[in-house]
Amino acid sequence: MSTRARFLRTLRIGALALIGTQAAALGAVTSVDEMRKRRMPPSGKFPHEAPIHTQVGDNHTTLYTYGRDLYDAMLEDIRKAHKHIYFECFIVKADETGLEFRDALIDAARRGVETYIILDTWGNFNQDPRFRHWPEIEHLHTFNFPFVRTGILTGRSRDKGRDHRKILTIDGHTGYIGGYNIGTLYARHWRDTHMRIEGPGTWELENSFIHMWNSYRKQDLPTLQDSGAHDWDPDISAIENTPARNIYPISSLYMSMLARATTRAWITMGYFIPDEPMLESLIRAARRGVDVRILIPEYSNHIYADWAGRGYYDDLLRAGVHIWLYQEAMVHAKTMTIDGRWSTVGTANIDRLSLRGNFEINMEIFDPDFATAMEQIFTMDLTNSRELTLQEWRRRSRLARVGERLIGMLAPLF
Repeated sequence: MSTRARFLRTLRIGALALIGTQAAALGAVTSVDEMRKRRMPPSGKFPHEAPIHTQVGDNHTTLYTYGRDLYDAMLEDIRKAHKHIYFECFIVKADETGLEFRDALIDAARRGVETYIILDTWGNFNQDPRFRHWPEIEHLHTFNFPFVRTGILTGRSRDKGRDHRKILTIDGHTGYIGGYNIGTLYARHWRDTHMRIEGPGTWELENSFIHMWNSYRKQDLPTLQDSGAHDWDPDISAIENTPARNIYPISSLYMSMLARATTRAWITMGYFIPDEPMLESLIRAARRGVDVRILIPEYSNHIYADWAGRGYYDDLLRAGVHIWLYQEAMVHAKTMTIDGRWSTVGTANIDRLSLRGNFEINMEIFDPDFATAMEQIFTMDLTNSRELTLQEWRRRSRLARVGERLIGMLAPLF
C-alpha cells in the first residue's frame, strides 16, 4: 500500500472514530438529560407579566410574556377580521390550542375573509399530517413550506433555509411577531416573548408575508399585491433573514447595536451558540464596561444545543459577561434591549441556524418607553434565574469538558 493510500485510510478511520465518539457524546448527554427530567421534572411554572402596552410613534404596541394571553388576543383579532388574514408559523401543534387556531382561520374564510396560511413542513413533521392539510373552501389559501431543502448541496439560494418565522397580520393594521409557536405546551408552560403592533408599522410584517407567499406559492394560488409603506416610521422596522437571496442582516443588527452600547445590553435567547464575530462583539462590549447579561435556559428542549454553546462560556465569563440560567421552564424568547433606547423582538436565536440558515424576522424598535417595558420583563425573568459564576463554571468535571469539546465541534450544524 502506498504512503498516500495509508494516509487516506488513516484519515478515514480517524474521521469515523471522531464521528462515532461525537455520536456517543450526544447520546450520553441526551440520556442523562432524560434521567434528570424523570427525577426532577420541571414545574413549568414561571413569573409573567400582564400584557404591557406602549405607544411607539403612531403605533400601539403590546408585549406578551404568557402564551395564553397572547393566543386569546390573536384569536380575538382573527375573529374580528373583515378583509384579509396572513398567518405564517413554524409549528402549529395538533392539539386543542392548534385546533382553536385552525377552526378560527377556517371560520374567517367561511365568512368571506381572504385567509392566507403558510406552515413549515419540517417544523410540523412530527404532528398528525392531516392537521396541516386544510379544507378546500373559498377564500382559504394555503401551502406548506417545502420539507426538502437541497440548496445546501446544490448552492441554489431558492432551496435554502427553513421557514422559522411567526407572523400574523389582520386587515393591514394589526400584526403579531415574536418567538411563540402555537400549542398547548407553549400556552402555559414555556416562557416566550411576542409583540402586537396596531398601526402603520404593521405594513412591514404584511409585506414580509406577501414576499414569502409570492416566492413559494403553487401556481394555482393567487398572487398577492405588495402593499408598500403607508408611512415611513424610523422608530419601528422589520429586519429579515432571507436565505433565498443570501441576505442575513439580523446578525449584523445584533452586533451593530452591541458596538453602540454604552451602559447595558440585556439579551434573552432560547438557543445560544455564538459564532466568532458575535462572541467578539459580546466580549468587546463587556470589556469596555457595558453591563452585558445573557439569559438562557439552564436546560432547553434541545439539550445538545445547550452543550454546543457551553464551550463559549469561559471566554464570556472571563470578559465580564453575566450568564443567567432560567429555571423550571423553557425560555424561548429572542430579545435584546440596549441602553434603555433600542430593543428587538423576533424569531432569530443567536445560533447558526437562525443567523445563517433560516428565514427569520425581527422587529427593531427605537423607543425609550418600549425599552423600559423590555427591561421590566428582563428584570422579572432574573427573579426566576440563577447566575452562573466563573468559579462555578471552572469547577465542572473533566468529563463535562470533554463532552463540550466533542459536541462543540458540531456547533456549526445547530
